[in-house]
Amino acid sequence: MAGHSHWAGIKHKKGRVDKERSKIFSKLSREITVAAKLGDKDPDMNPRLRTAIQAAKQANMPKENITRAISKSQMLDNKEYESLRYEGFGPYNTALIIETLTDNKNRSASSIRTVLQKKGGRLGETGSTTHMFKSCGIIHIEKKQISEEEAFEAAINSGAKDCSTINGIYEIITEKEDFYKIKTNLEKIIDSFKYSAIEWRPINYLNLDKEQSTKMLEILNLLEDLEDVQNIFTNVNLNVEK
Repeated sequence: MAGHSHWAGIKHKKGRVDKERSKIFSKLSREITVAAKLGDKDPDMNPRLRTAIQAAKQANMPKENITRAISKSQMLDNKEYESLRYEGFGPYNTALIIETLTDNKNRSASSIRTVLQKKGGRLGETGSTTHMFKSCGIIHIEKKQISEEEAFEAAINSGAKDCSTINGIYEIITEKEDFYKIKTNLEKIIDSFKYSAIEWRPINYLNLDKEQSTKMLEILNLLEDLEDVQNIFTNVNLNVEK
């Protein structure tokens, strides 16, 4: 799996057109700006900012865009952003966790509710879907950077929960609370990560057929198009084989 979830992995395989790239850059810039506003402007002293910058670099975001996003944090004095989580259900009773970074929670809730209702889903109460997921830190390291023995040893010594090999990468799983600490420890021996983030991983996956997957992809695309939505996690295995 690459990216935030099964869904993100599929997006990655599909490739990104210019419109998608612009949308991704906008969301990454917002996270960088807010991280810089809430903490130190120096990424070495601010783990959240460092992670946001790394994600931007992994998406091939130009350096000047990153610098601009950090500078923009000084102009947010009158604008407060909140990290809000929404829970809901898509068609076929699929579970969703939607993370937003917004300066208007009423707008966020309304836009998410509208998308879900139009496509056979609904917004749920707090706790309605999170019990189907486990929040954890995920770090991906390319195999060419380190040997399997070194990867497992580094994971254990850093206090990670698990380490496994998946599709040419080492996937290290941490407790949510330990993510930044373990990531900082691993950065001492690893030059760069292929991916790193805090995710909501499903405890059990729901398999969808092709027709169901097509409808589910439509709702995921619409949710991702929303300005305030940063991450979407779902408990489905999408069938996108041609």
